[in-house]
Amino acid sequence: MKIEIQGLNKIYPNGNHALKDINLGFGYGMFGLLGPNGAGKSSLMRIIVTLMKPTSGRVLIDGKDIQKHRKELRSMLGYLPQDFRFFTSLKTWEFLDYSGALSGLRNRKERLAEVDRLLDQVGLLEVRDRQANRLSGGMKRRLGIAQALIGNPRIIVVDEPTTGLDPDERIRFRNILSQLSRQDVIIILSTHIVGDISSTCQGMALLNKGDLVFSGSPENLVRQAEGHVFRLHLTPYEYEKVKEQYNVISTIPVETGWEVQIVSDDPPVYDASAIVPNIEHAYVYYMEHKLRTSLID
Repeated sequence: MKIEIQGLNKIYPNGNHALKDINLGFGYGMFGLLGPNGAGKSSLMRIIVTLMKPTSGRVLIDGKDIQKHRKELRSMLGYLPQDFRFFTSLKTWEFLDYSGALSGLRNRKERLAEVDRLLDQVGLLEVRDRQANRLSGGMKRRLGIAQALIGNPRIIVVDEPTTGLDPDERIRFRNILSQLSRQDVIIILSTHIVGDISSTCQGMALLNKGDLVFSGSPENLVRQAEGHVFRLHLTPYEYEKVKEQYNVISTIPVETGWEVQIVSDDPPVYDASAIVPNIEHAYVYYMEHKLRTSLID
């Protein structure tokens, strides 16, 4: 299975050009969509799951235009929106049972077995009888992914799934998605949290103000920052100067002042050592240096 996005544009009535001629393709596994808030990620997700029409361009799933085959393709989709909501009067298992019925699981016995299997998978089986609106924030997100998975969809779209979660919940959520990505499914993960991409995705795209500015593997993005990330040990006075001149990634207090990591096109004048970049370094370098330089040129 393959998703192809061809010349996609979305212009809202207020004139906001949310997506600008997006061309992208990917297949089985986990695909990450990264970018700051307002980059156009949610607009792209809503078009892919047929909740919104593009202004121009098209999305193909195995060669079929999703706007012309909406009913058929919707049966293949599981979706966790950023603003996931549910009926507050339902218990946890009741909401998932209702979602299963909507997804096409008609046999009640089989559907209830699937409900308990998924609740167990996402760590909610012990609270199956709790009112859904009384779950913690992390539990609600786990219930959201369970409803996205019920019915065994072949394409799973999750929009900002770890926003507001504590570190343990984020790790649990990423592990669930990582396990699913080993099956014959496409998982599209839209996020502005850089760490969610590096730990789970084989491929990724970077959006900025509606433009597709990078497409490739997380490793390829990191490679572009090699030789541009430095560690410095600074006095308090030097630290104030560095903050004005460079993009500071991290700051750690030490006995003599500060240990600082920065991204820069050139080695700073201070005593600095180059370090191996990670994807967070690469994201900042690409957005603040490489992309800005190309726009100026």
